[in-house]
Amino acid sequence: MRARPLLAALLALASGAAACSSEDARAPGLAAPAAPPSASDGGATAAAAAVAASPAAAAPPGDPAHGQRLVAELQCNRCHDGTGQAPAPRDAHCVQCHQDIAAGRFQAPAAAMKRWNENLVQLRDVPSLAAAGDRLRRDWIRGFLLAPRDLRPRLHATMPRLAIGPEQASDIAAYLTRDRRERRDRPATSLEGASAARGRELYEAKGCGTCHAFTGVTGLSAVAPVKPMEKETRAAVALAPDLRHARDRSEPADLVAWVLDPGAIKPGTPMPQVPMSPAEARDIAAFLVTAPLAPPAPGSVPERLPLLSRRVTYEEVDRRVFRGTCRHCHSEPDYALGDGGPGNTGGFGFKPRGLNLATYEGIAAGYVDDQGERRSVFSRGPGGAPRLVAALLARQAEEAGRADPAARGMPLGLPALGAEEIQLVESWIAQGRPQ
Repeated sequence: MRARPLLAALLALASGAAACSSEDARAPGLAAPAAPPSASDGGATAAAAAVAASPAAAAPPGDPAHGQRLVAELQCNRCHDGTGQAPAPRDAHCVQCHQDIAAGRFQAPAAAMKRWNENLVQLRDVPSLAAAGDRLRRDWIRGFLLAPRDLRPRLHATMPRLAIGPEQASDIAAYLTRDRRERRDRPATSLEGASAARGRELYEAKGCGTCHAFTGVTGLSAVAPVKPMEKETRAAVALAPDLRHARDRSEPADLVAWVLDPGAIKPGTPMPQVPMSPAEARDIAAFLVTAPLAPPAPGSVPERLPLLSRRVTYEEVDRRVFRGTCRHCHSEPDYALGDGGPGNTGGFGFKPRGLNLATYEGIAAGYVDDQGERRSVFSRGPGGAPRLVAALLARQAEEAGRADPAARGMPLGLPALGAEEIQLVESWIAQGRPQ
């Protein structure tokens, strides 16, 4: 086994809670690409997406005690603070490891630190789950867990699709909202009398668009985001949600309280307290919840490129794809104190699949199916593509709003690979996987 600093460093670069591996009934994220959406569902093929689309959808109240156990089993504390669980060990906390590397606190050779920092864009900032009950609707949390979508345009990672069902999502939502405070000074839920027009003027005058996007609202003055030079500024910009979701995520009264004093609700939030009166906060909230929204732009899947005619070697594929992306979850156990990532030794609620993408031999060994049998990632799935390629294509489909409930795209929770990278992998497989 290697020295601890190198092991911990590899774990930091090869775990990523928002980028964990997955499984489905057929294989660990290695299923056929998602089918095209029907005209009636607008691209949401999963039943869970329909639940998530309506914040008022009826849902069971949930069992907070079971939700607490699920939060522990899913290892939410490896990315998120505010889970109510003890913090994950430093060398197993994905975000804190990345933050340590970015700040130069990680114990590793200078050359390695320089190389890592040049490529370290993922998982430096993740929202805390503290005071979720004071900010978020319980049913919205449930729906989001079942059908995650991109809420933060300037944050690279997104919430991964976990291996949970509706009842489990209800239990987790019940646990996260268990401590909601009924504040006496919180305005009434009704925004009657508030001016959305004045709220729009205040939104622009107070510079809300400096950090926040508000897609679907036409005519807002363009504001260039601040340069993320300092930690607090970078976090504020990265974690600022697209406000088109505000009306679904939060009750109007909670929006008013948050706009007035976010730190009083969630201590440590990078959202600044902007000076304003309670009346102005109500006007801004009225604008957020009533502004007409244009439909979201339809997502598109990149065109699949033909196989390359030139020779493609494992060294090139490893350098351009496996080493930079796939090893986040499918690593060598000996590199990281026995943790080979959720796609190899298990984690984040996923079974051990034994898929090690850190070496040529590991990739050739394939993965372990539900029957304990070894299966090749190069065998063709139901859609005709090699399973490894199908998983990459499925992630592109997810980003376009065409998630297949039977397949989790890879890399889970991270941006999809580009068409040229997938072309490279597919060409290498078609050429017999030369070293």
